[in-house]
Amino acid sequence: MTARKDVAQGFQEDQAGRYQSDQSVSMQGMDEQRIPSAGSVNDPVAQNPDAHNMAGQKAASTPVDLATQWARIRSRLRAEVGDATYASWFKQIDLIGIGDGHVMLAVPTRFIRSWIASHFADRLLALWQSEDPAIIKVDVLVRVNSSQEETASQIDPASATARNSVPGSASPTSGAMMKAGQSRSRATASLDAVARRPAPAVRPRAAQAISPMKPGETRTIAESSNFNDGVGAPIDARLNFDNFIVGKSNELAYAAARRVAEAADVAFNPLYLYGGVGLGKTHLMHAIANEIRRADPTRKVLYLSAEMFMFRFVRALRFKDTMAFKEQFRQVDVLMVDDVQFISGKETTQEEFFHTFNALVDNNRQVIISADRSPSDLEGIEERIRSRLGWGLVCDIHPTDFELRLGILQSKAEDIVARTPSVHVPHDVLELLAGRIVSNVRELEGALKRVVAYGSLVQRVINVDMAQDVLRDLLRSHERRVTIEEIQRRVAEYFSVRLSDLLSARRARAIARPRQVAMYLSKQLTTRSLPEIGRKFGGRDHTTVIHAVRKIDELCKEDASMEEDVDLLRRMLENGAEH
Repeated sequence: MTARKDVAQGFQEDQAGRYQSDQSVSMQGMDEQRIPSAGSVNDPVAQNPDAHNMAGQKAASTPVDLATQWARIRSRLRAEVGDATYASWFKQIDLIGIGDGHVMLAVPTRFIRSWIASHFADRLLALWQSEDPAIIKVDVLVRVNSSQEETASQIDPASATARNSVPGSASPTSGAMMKAGQSRSRATASLDAVARRPAPAVRPRAAQAISPMKPGETRTIAESSNFNDGVGAPIDARLNFDNFIVGKSNELAYAAARRVAEAADVAFNPLYLYGGVGLGKTHLMHAIANEIRRADPTRKVLYLSAEMFMFRFVRALRFKDTMAFKEQFRQVDVLMVDDVQFISGKETTQEEFFHTFNALVDNNRQVIISADRSPSDLEGIEERIRSRLGWGLVCDIHPTDFELRLGILQSKAEDIVARTPSVHVPHDVLELLAGRIVSNVRELEGALKRVVAYGSLVQRVINVDMAQDVLRDLLRSHERRVTIEEIQRRVAEYFSVRLSDLLSARRARAIARPRQVAMYLSKQLTTRSLPEIGRKFGGRDHTTVIHAVRKIDELCKEDASMEEDVDLLRRMLENGAEH
């Protein structure tokens, strides 16, 4: 018993010293530790020739039996989760060994370990118990990059030779391998033997190393201030948080972006911003980059579009310089990729993006992504990438409402007046633009610049008539063409009721409430009179329409979910009536 305690203590000391183990955290029956890379139980080099003579060795614990059990478990996992999920999460798992009722598995990154612990801890334990009822726990370990061991052997060949001389080992890391059927005590004894030898200082190669930022660590400005030049896209210093107009449609995205920019640690990883064209995603990404550089000029911030990421990767393949490409992207502190939907269908680029993303997140580096749709709706993107993009904080930027558009125009008008004091833009002109141009902010700003430029060049006073004349083509394209029939169809689809029920005499609440919403939107979005609206809804009287409008108004003030439903339907009709 005393010898066994000494071996266990030696294992703990070894994990704390030689292998720099992460703090062990038990998650639903799975422990996380950090171990050197090791071969699986099928590796004949890792098998100790004296293992069959060990006391207490069970006949059922032969390498063949373990390998067979592990193969059956992997087959069942593949059948349960599908080929894509299996390839993303389970293919890289190695079986290290088994002993004292503990199964030891190894994965390449903390990211994969955390995901498995969160989603498949209980299932893995159940599968192992179905093979061997004596199993009580599954330990998931993280392998150290083998390149570090190789580098260490190059720095100190004597130490590497000494490690290789440990009985039963064939590589610098084989002390961490456990032969199938070998007891946990025997494995820890081997680890303890290796730990007694002084470990050389490991200096990872630049192309592979991604060392996490340490507290108090500093870098020279020469290392980072121009880091984005020549690699990514330039950061626009004019786009910052101070000139970003916040409204109900973008307040979550703004708050999350500000938190990421100001936090000393990694707050949300990844931060995923999505929304339609011209709603402020790019502005927020530039604002984050500018704020981080202002607060700490030594941090390396890399911003680029997904198209540029693909271009640089293809160029690296062409000139056989992929290691330099990996080094450029994996040594950054913050990686920002805009319009990630553009790598859709590019399988090789997605593969590299996947590994770059994993490397950065695994080393606690901030990743910020933008796209035009949510991660689950990204077509042509691998499922394993979509799952990782949705793993952090996902923020939807909704289409702007009238108040937000007016606020944006007022801010832009003030900037124009500050640069050109002779220019005056009346408030009613801003209201005209905010009310008629609803598609995106870029068109809104472009319309304002067009009006100001026309007034300045032809020496005309800026007013509503002049703005309507100058923007005739733009305003015509944004004219609202919503019909009552379109409203009825959209409302019926939204509330999952039949259109015929919506127009019928039925008064069940499940039918009456959507009908009232449709009447309310018909009054808000069309120029039809109350009697005309009533006739479109099964020949109802205009007083019924009045009651419906008042009822929905009251419900929107009292019920936040009803207000959200009505606002969403309004935006859908205003921005997509042609569909």
